[in-house]
Amino acid sequence: MEADVVIIGGGPAGMACALRLAQLIDAHNAAHPDKPLTKENIYVLEKSREVGQHCLSGALLDPRATRELLPGFEKEAPLDAEVAKESVWFLTPKGKRRFPIVPPPLRDHGNYVISLNKFVKWMGRKVEEAGITIFTGFAGSELLWADDSADWETARVTGVRTDDKGVNKEGRPKANFEPGYELRAKITILAEGTRGNCAKALIGRLDLEDPEHAQTYGQGIKELWEIPAGRVAKGEVIYTLGYPLTAREYGGAWIYGVSDTLVSVGYVTGLDYQDPRTDPHHVFQSFKEHPFARRILEGGRMIRYGAKSLPYGGWLTMPRIYGNGWMLLGDSASFLNSRRLKGIHLAIKSGMLAAEAAFTALRNGDSSLQTLGDYKSAVDESWIRKELWPVRNFHQGFEHGRIEGMVSAAVQQVMRGGVLGPDRTNRAGYTYMRRIDDLGPSDWERLPIVCNAKGDGKLTFDRLTDVFHSGTRHDEDQPVHLVVEDLNICRDHCAQEYGNPCQYFCPAAVYEMVEASPGPAQAQLPNGGPAPHAAGRELRINFTNCVHCKACDIMDPYQIITWVPPEGGGGPNYDGM
Repeated sequence: MEADVVIIGGGPAGMACALRLAQLIDAHNAAHPDKPLTKENIYVLEKSREVGQHCLSGALLDPRATRELLPGFEKEAPLDAEVAKESVWFLTPKGKRRFPIVPPPLRDHGNYVISLNKFVKWMGRKVEEAGITIFTGFAGSELLWADDSADWETARVTGVRTDDKGVNKEGRPKANFEPGYELRAKITILAEGTRGNCAKALIGRLDLEDPEHAQTYGQGIKELWEIPAGRVAKGEVIYTLGYPLTAREYGGAWIYGVSDTLVSVGYVTGLDYQDPRTDPHHVFQSFKEHPFARRILEGGRMIRYGAKSLPYGGWLTMPRIYGNGWMLLGDSASFLNSRRLKGIHLAIKSGMLAAEAAFTALRNGDSSLQTLGDYKSAVDESWIRKELWPVRNFHQGFEHGRIEGMVSAAVQQVMRGGVLGPDRTNRAGYTYMRRIDDLGPSDWERLPIVCNAKGDGKLTFDRLTDVFHSGTRHDEDQPVHLVVEDLNICRDHCAQEYGNPCQYFCPAAVYEMVEASPGPAQAQLPNGGPAPHAAGRELRINFTNCVHCKACDIMDPYQIITWVPPEGGGGPNYDGM
């Protein structure tokens, strides 16, 4: 299929891009009826079964970008509550202390509590009403290239190939086999969210990331709860830091009042921790057992679950975001403010600016990097840079723990984002992971964050129960979409060196070490701790549990796991999330 523009990803960035492009074409055609542009060959590819099903966030919406895109949107958009009250708390294992003032970045008056799923569905309807075609159930499988060049200045993306459908687990066509489409596009826009497979391949091939400013990530785990009225007010926002993480890890919790009886509750753990047994899912479950959270949730009912990763690196970790025939948007391009814990508005604004560059390219018949470079220039001149530049060192300041990070944040507040010296460098989060032999006795005692949670079925839950509440569904008779380069590494090296951390950082029980054959008795490590796996065990991949958070692709210490899209339509169903 020939296309003018293909947008890979139907989240807030992709939808904003499509809608803004439609607006510009409509305005052009009204002004120049003799030289009309068409919207018929502009397509949005969305891998989920329905628009919004894979969209997950806390979520608080800063309305700035949406007001620019759709003035007066508040009258019709699905907004649950306007923020009216905020508080920030520091938790110890049994106690709590309220911050005397709410730090300025966490003051959310004027923002809205929303369901990102519902919000993107609403945006999708706007896009279709504007005349843009959305293909749901179609994943971008791989980019198409003009030639074999790997040079940023000469390589050209010419479109995208969608996933094959009807392939069995052995890789052979089934009776319902349909080959993927080659969408040959003048402009390909990547809005896949965090660690998108096409964006990852693009960044790797063209070497778009600065190795001294590698992207870092966090993993957010969320549950939606029905609770008795009167515990959290509609529009109330609560943040916590501290327990159950120690001063060595980065992260914290949120509780948002969706209504008087519905709350969004979750925990974000930085994916740059040192202990390979750190278990973000269990961190969240432990948080709910703290008296502070228990008081809010006890007697309520968990109704939905989800998990996703988010880019923490900010402005300094932004890769090149344009080239010949392509642009990067939203989370794929590191547009997230980790100090404010917000990125939806930045994703929407980046989509709008990319649409303006794409419109110019279509009008002039030129999609070279010289023309699409207008996108980067527009980002630099917009409020995106004004917001992200002063927080460019924020997450990097927590490299050595919470205390140093808080001091660094205070310095940055005074110096408008600067630090005492040059901007901080950073490396990929998985490189901070220590080998088990390097863990001391105090590390082995840190059980509150490093044990798999069983759950009591009322306040806390095991992974499989949570996955059930995510609505995840995959056809079991298809190739495994979590591609492990060498399973022998998992068995012969990772088990002994890191204890197979995929069992811990995956929030959906996808990775499991099982007995392959009878093996010797459990060994003891030199430091006295038990060896996590005996000989004769191998990795089982329960891919149908996958909630598409990409943590395995991000945090595997050997970088041998590659997340690729399953057959389009598979995955979680974050209805109402």
